Amino acid sequence: MRQELRFVFHRQPPESRESKMTEKQVVPYGSWESVISAEVVAASPHGWIGQLYAEREELYALRIYPDQGGRGVVARMRDDRHFKDITPVPFYVRTRVYEYGGKCFAVKDRVIYFSNFPDDRLYRQQPGRTPEPITAAGPMRYAGMVIDHDRNRLICIREDRSSDGEPRHTIAAVHLAGDEFGTVLFDQADFVAFPALSPDGRRLAWVAWNHPHMPFYSSSLWVADVDEDGSLTNVQQIVPERDESITDPRWSSDGTLYFCSDRSNWWNLYRWRDNQITPVCPMEAELGNPFWNIGLNIYRFLSPSRVVALYNDRGTWHVGLIDTERGHLQEISTEYTFLLRLEVIDATAYLVAASPTRPRQLVRLDLASGRTEVLDSSVHYTIPNRYISSPVHLAYPTDHGRTAYGFYHSPQNPNFEGPEGELPPLIVECHGGPTGSTKHALDMGIQFWTSRGFAVLAINYGGSAGYGREYRNRLRGQWGIVDVADAVNGARYLVEQGLVDGNRTIIRGGSAGGFTTFAALAFRDFFQAGSSHFGISDLETWHRETHKYESHYCETLIGPYPEQRQRYRDRSPVNRADAIDVPMILFQGLDDKVVPPNQSRFIVDALRRRGVPVVYVEFEGEAHGFRRFETNVHTLQAELAFFGHVLGFVPAGDAPALKIA
Repeated sequence: MRQELRFVFHRQPPESRESKMTEKQVVPYGSWESVISAEVVAASPHGWIGQLYAEREELYALRIYPDQGGRGVVARMRDDRHFKDITPVPFYVRTRVYEYGGKCFAVKDRVIYFSNFPDDRLYRQQPGRTPEPITAAGPMRYAGMVIDHDRNRLICIREDRSSDGEPRHTIAAVHLAGDEFGTVLFDQADFVAFPALSPDGRRLAWVAWNHPHMPFYSSSLWVADVDEDGSLTNVQQIVPERDESITDPRWSSDGTLYFCSDRSNWWNLYRWRDNQITPVCPMEAELGNPFWNIGLNIYRFLSPSRVVALYNDRGTWHVGLIDTERGHLQEISTEYTFLLRLEVIDATAYLVAASPTRPRQLVRLDLASGRTEVLDSSVHYTIPNRYISSPVHLAYPTDHGRTAYGFYHSPQNPNFEGPEGELPPLIVECHGGPTGSTKHALDMGIQFWTSRGFAVLAINYGGSAGYGREYRNRLRGQWGIVDVADAVNGARYLVEQGLVDGNRTIIRGGSAGGFTTFAALAFRDFFQAGSSHFGISDLETWHRETHKYESHYCETLIGPYPEQRQRYRDRSPVNRADAIDVPMILFQGLDDKVVPPNQSRFIVDALRRRGVPVVYVEFEGEAHGFRRFETNVHTLQAELAFFGHVLGFVPAGDAPALKIA
């Protein structure tokens, strides 16, 4: 039986006359009419389920609503397996710790404790009651909450922004009955993450790291005893901060500490017992992700010797059962290729999952039988599968005899085909991070382009996650070189294979992907146009001005600063703007603290002075990553109109007026 995709949208899309035809109409690539409109894409939220939380036999989820400005609410799964929203208006469940946020609520006895985005305070919501604050108004943010049942408190990451300098990050405790700003438990590092309390409440583990490191390059693992008064004693560092990334420490019910480390080149599971660290189940796959959002949810315990884990094998995710004593992995086969946000209740796993033909869904997985049941979907709008372009994992040659990777999406529309002898235009999509990855899953943003006749190559350039530490390390000292080479070589490979038109290639990316876009246009003569969403153009300025979490990131990606100041200047696309001769379109949120608006303005001004065609759009109220429905609609529509203007095709339907200057 053919599956149908369902997308959230408030009206049925107009049925095109072509959809009733039995034969394809020959129309130039880029001009195809598609039911996958910008509104459809904007209504299918990227996050949707921001967190899962199991409390006894009940499952809670953070649900995100793009039509409410990206507002997050806590919902509880009812007996009929449908979710009921609990958080009332105007409360907005979200945290801004490290700017990227993440885990922002916890539950005890059906009482929900959450971070409220507008005022950054912690609130308590009892069943049927209005939320009430438990922390004072002030310069504090909270995230990563865990319940300390014995002491009636939350243990969390606290971000103190009371001084003019950098925010101060600590492990802190907040009493559930109310506490002004909480009590600091650990403050001996620049950054902290993953507080994990043992089941008996007697030991606490966490991860820490210091400038100039990023946690996916170098971090440390700490353990302490928790005294009766709640203070920490016998604090010890069991994995020092070196060339090793530690993530996701957790205690089994028998008091054994587990964590993930990439010391073998791959993020694998390790055990700390009797003061000895041993690998649990070595594999050439990753039980982990780069730390950008607080709360990974990569593995959970079924018993002291059985673990449910999600692992990434070169871009494709799997579910497995690990026998921790035998070191044996049993894969549970599913149709899904992208997995995250795992929780377990009894012998049932709950996870957010997607595949090349399925959007992100909340799935119930019976671990005994392997049967899955879809409980909720990020989208509720019917789009036939015949419009969907399934990705092909691509390995292609790049500089220095190396191999790079990506996912190739060919043009796909049941009603149209390109003229004989014409090849499709190509969009090379560059993910952010740059220590991140593109996902092996349905991406409606990509389908927007492929259903109109574009080919899309979403690259996992050297430095991306999912291919081991050595691949991740390719970008160390080489940002703006390796990523650019992999973008150009991926496009060139498709041209040489006769799949795309080498005279109609576009590079597109956001944040770090925007930097790669700028750099590819400034340092290579290959692409015919570029699109940047909040991209970085001036490395030296960004290094000095960005937020604390990434304030030394460039010292790994470029080199020590100020010793290598000239390298920062040489790699900055804004300083090579005189070499950019192709049109660009740029989008920027005015509230962006990660990549401030001046990064876009610098290069826009430089290009306009030289008369290079530029479209530049700023959005009030948007930060790093656009969340509003209307913003995302406008950006896609504007990009389509711009690409049509540059490449010489007429998009189907109405296009917004563009001011190209």
